[in-house]
Amino acid sequence: MAAQEGIDILRRGDRAPLGVRMYKGTVTFLRRKPLGAAGALIILFMIVLALAAPLIAGDPNEWNLSDNFLAPSSQYWMGTNDVGQDIWAQIVNGARVSLYVGILSVAFGSGSGGLLGLASAYYGGKVDVVMQRIMDALMSIPTLILALAIMAALGGSVNNVVLAIGIVQIPRANRIVRSQALAVKESEFALAARSIGAGDMRIMLQHIMPQCVAPWLIIASAGLGTAIISEASLSFLGMGVPPTTPTWGGMLSQRGREYFALAPQMAIFPGIAISLAVYGFNLFGDALRDVLDPRLRGT
Repeated sequence: MAAQEGIDILRRGDRAPLGVRMYKGTVTFLRRKPLGAAGALIILFMIVLALAAPLIAGDPNEWNLSDNFLAPSSQYWMGTNDVGQDIWAQIVNGARVSLYVGILSVAFGSGSGGLLGLASAYYGGKVDVVMQRIMDALMSIPTLILALAIMAALGGSVNNVVLAIGIVQIPRANRIVRSQALAVKESEFALAARSIGAGDMRIMLQHIMPQCVAPWLIIASAGLGTAIISEASLSFLGMGVPPTTPTWGGMLSQRGREYFALAPQMAIFPGIAISLAVYGFNLFGDALRDVLDPRLRGT
């Protein structure tokens, strides 16, 4: 009888088509969380800019010394820098780098951290102890210092920045998913799956992991903003993306500070871009948390 009840629990669920559920969820999200919708619009605007960069902006590395330090105008919407490069073209192309680094580093860091947290919670014992001590060691190092150390060892490149920022994000995702998995692994549907002979991988991936998706999504969405700041910080310190690749952090580095009094647009516009991107991801992440967390759905 208990096994049959467990099977019934496993078979329960919303029978509505996936498209209908996604549509209803989107409408509910937009109606209940207008600030989250505003954040989603900012993110969507960034994505459109990044995809349309070759069409709406010129070569970000093209320079003309006769046009240096020009104020914003109809020809140069955001002005030019000290060597006559179009700041608008650099901002738009910098969005591509920021999104590339942000999405891939979060996918790697939060994804691997979540899977390790799931395995740590499920197996427990020595596996859990060893895994969590490793996470403690990573969390004991300030995130920027750890990222700088990794970049110093690997060298400057876009993919190395992705790897460095991703490693920094592993411990937080690990802890969040582990705590959720610990609460779920002894629940009725997990015990029912075990009682009918399901293997460890099936129980973890099919029955426990879906219950951990909500907190994982919250961590991942919040991590995108953190990843963009981390990439900008590394580029600002000269330890990130190579100087030939336009990035928002690189635009704020030595040249942006050195010529701020003469051409403030060199620092103002990349600063606004970073702030707006992080603000959008934070708004969206907070709204996603409120929608997915059962304890906050009534707020």
